[in-house]
This record gives sequence, structure tokens and C-alpha cells, in this order.
Amino acid sequence: VGKKVQAIYLWWHKPVIDKELLQSLPNLKVIANSGVGMDHLDLKLVASFGVKMANAPRAVSSPTADTGMALLLASARRLVEVHNISISPSMEYCEADILGVKVTGATLGIIGMGSIGYKIALRAKAFEMNILYHNRTRRKVQEEQAVGATYCRKMDSLLQQADFVMLVVSLTPQTHKLIGKRELELMKPTATLINVSRGAVVDQEALAAALQTGVIRAAALDVTSPEPLPRDHPLLKLKNVIITPHLGIKTDKATYMITEEAVENILAALNGLPLPSEVLPS
Repeated sequence: VGKKVQAIYLWWHKPVIDKELLQSLPNLKVIANSGVGMDHLDLKLVASFGVKMANAPRAVSSPTADTGMALLLASARRLVEVHNISISPSMEYCEADILGVKVTGATLGIIGMGSIGYKIALRAKAFEMNILYHNRTRRKVQEEQAVGATYCRKMDSLLQQADFVMLVVSLTPQTHKLIGKRELELMKPTATLINVSRGAVVDQEALAAALQTGVIRAAALDVTSPEPLPRDHPLLKLKNVIITPHLGIKTDKATYMITEEAVENILAALNGLPLPSEVLPS
């Protein structure tokens, strides 16, 4: 059976691609991923077997940007907390001290201004937010002007100014625990951290401590490490955290589009054509 396999479509990181699997599939030509993040693959190992790799960036950017904005708004207006109050049997009125924070005119700091980060900036502009961004490479001036974004060469500068910090980076050795105790302490005590990238980009123990002691106001996480978190994890016990189960791309249309994009890459590889979304080992 192994000799017949020429392509693998990875759905939710399955199957696990290791040396043994690659050795058992001598005619494998391509691995297509259902999403943009490739941190679950050893790119150099796969490439050493002469196997091409592709992801699905076109399909995921808009729904992930929507998820980022949904988390920002839900956290700002404490939607989960007030929903639970609204449906509780003892509800008679809403406490006057359950106050959210204003989004219009607030400063959003985007860390990672790729296609998803840029689409978040487009959405934030419609909310009249002031936008700062930090990225390995600066965007073109026209792109910055289109969303009214200001480039921060140093991430520290962004952390000190932003009311909302949105993480949209790929998980690499350089971004592992990018946000730790030091970075959280640089943020405003009124600030909110939103993560739609990967759980391991944040030091979760440092985040839990920061939320418990008022170092920052709140967090909204679509990703954790691991997923799901152990049921006794301190982040699950805090009112000022919203956690969703990696919703990022989970819409009916996005799921269909991701599969289409993967098939497009697989067919290109099998026919010896350039892959529309090829990913090369760095």
C-alpha cells in the first residue's frame, strides 16, 4: 500500500509525519496542510525525502481575522461574563459595576503583520482604532496608509502603548514564549492580550499570574498549549479570560475552501507544476 501513496492531506495535524512514515512511502510527492501554520511539521526532514509541502493561506486569513476581532470585542464588552449573568436563575438586574472598555479610538497593537494581521488591521480601521504593528519586515507605505497603521521597529514600544495586543505570528523557535513575564509587565494594566496564533507563543503560567495580579486587564485566547488545556489549569478558573477551542478557520465555507486549496496544490505536485502555496524549509 505504501508504494501507491503519492500525496498526504493533513487535517488537524493528522497523520503525524515522522521519519518512519516518510521511509514507508517511497513515492510520496507532496504533503498539503489544512491551514497556514506548519509548526507541527519538521520541514527540513520532509524536504530531505524530496517531498514538497504546501499550506492554505488564502482560505484561512479572513475567518481567522474575524475570530481575532470577535475575541477582541467579546473581551472588551465582557460578553461571556454578562451572558452567564443574564441566564442565571438569580438574575434580577445587571450590576452597574460590570463595565467593559471602549474599542472605538483605542490602540490596537498587532504583532505579526502577514496576510491575517493585515486583515485584522482592515477590520480594526472600521472600528476607528489606532493601529500599531510589529513585524520582521516593514509593510509598504501604501499598505500602512490604507489601514492607518504605524510601524514599531521594537516590540517593546508596541506593548507599552497598546490597549489591545493581538498575536498573529507563526510559531518558530524565535517566537516560542515570545510573550512572557517581562513583556506582560511592559503592557498597560488596562490592556488586553488576544492570541490567534499558537498557544506556545505565550508563557501561559506567566499570563495566568499577570491576570490574577492585575498586571494586565484581560486575555482572549483561541489557542492554548496543549489544546485543550488540562482541566485544572489556572487559566480556566479566571473570569477575565475568554478561551475558545481553536475556532480560527472553523466556518462552513473556510473548511471547503481549505480542501479546495489543498487539492489544487496536490494536483500541481502530481503533474510536475509549481505549487500555488509551496512552503520551503527556512
